[in-house]
Amino acid sequence: MYDFTSIIPRRNTDSVKWDVKPNELPMWVADMDFKVAPEILDAMRKKVDFGIFGYEEPHDDYFDAVASWYTKEHHATPKKDWLFLSTGVVPTISSSVRRVTNVGDNVLVQAPVYNIFYNSIVNNGRHVLSSDLVYDATTHQYHIDFDDLETKLAEPLTTMMILCNPHNPIGKVWTKDELIKINQLCIKHSVTLLSDEIHGDLVFKGTDYTPMFSLPENLIQNIIVCVSPSKTFNVTALHAATVIIPNEALRNKVNRGINTDELGEPNLLAIPGTIAAYTKAGRWVHELREQIRTNYETVTSFCESNIPDVTVVPSTATYLVWIDVSKLTSDSAQLESFIRQETGLYVSAGTVYGGNGNLFLRMNIASPTSMVADGLQRLKNGVAQFKQVK
Repeated sequence: MYDFTSIIPRRNTDSVKWDVKPNELPMWVADMDFKVAPEILDAMRKKVDFGIFGYEEPHDDYFDAVASWYTKEHHATPKKDWLFLSTGVVPTISSSVRRVTNVGDNVLVQAPVYNIFYNSIVNNGRHVLSSDLVYDATTHQYHIDFDDLETKLAEPLTTMMILCNPHNPIGKVWTKDELIKINQLCIKHSVTLLSDEIHGDLVFKGTDYTPMFSLPENLIQNIIVCVSPSKTFNVTALHAATVIIPNEALRNKVNRGINTDELGEPNLLAIPGTIAAYTKAGRWVHELREQIRTNYETVTSFCESNIPDVTVVPSTATYLVWIDVSKLTSDSAQLESFIRQETGLYVSAGTVYGGNGNLFLRMNIASPTSMVADGLQRLKNGVAQFKQVK
């Protein structure tokens, strides 16, 4: 049994998440308040104790660790020659946008979606084109409008689509049939599909996610898949990711971009940390998923019983809860700011994710249950106060 209950003080540790006022409780940015698996820490200590930190590059033990993890956890085995290391998923996305598309092109996303995608597109002189996910206010579920998706993929300037699976912030796992349909449309309209699968290991109930590279061979010749231990094992500061590209020509193009952008050299802990995570910390992840599931059920039950004006969108993956606040406001940024000011609870305003995010808040629940309970009480108090001053 691993420890997912201890509250570890993180203020004054250079933490981005915990750079907050003394009375504030941060439940916003996507890192966890759980201590890293001891198996990973042991590997890092061994590396530091070695005492020589010269230039490094990954070898077969690294790529074997990644491939066997996906075999064991997701029943999908990438070929080793499809893989190469990068210093992060987001840097890879930005580099791929520069390498695969041209200035002025459209890069398609499905809003509401991880807001940093927009930065990777706009900062590189490309245009964001969204095929917004359709929200059913009765079932509180999202679905893809495939007619709209095809119309936008067919636009001559659309040259790349960025897919998020599982989808941040809504916590939805796209089915294999949906993935096939998405990429059939991409292939039909000569669009490169980049799949961000950084949350793929965090499916806490229901059907597991399908790695895009596991689709039939004819459907994986235009794909770029990005994976990383960062979210799974709470090692975002490790700056290690793996890029998986089955097609040799596309792989060479993206890999050249990674090297041109100086994103291919690991830091001193990236290789041993990743290998230890994928080969020794599987049980920690399994217990983590159970903790996330418990926290998710706690949040859902509490909101249903105590905050009837909000609704938790049903999800099966990630530790990010998407909360419908449309009964309270059409400006979730204003609500988020009010709640933080009045209660100290710091969550994310859905507006930054685009689409209908102005009607939602995103809450990170990857914390000890006692901390989640504190956050929920603050959310309840903040909503009650907000209603009084509306």
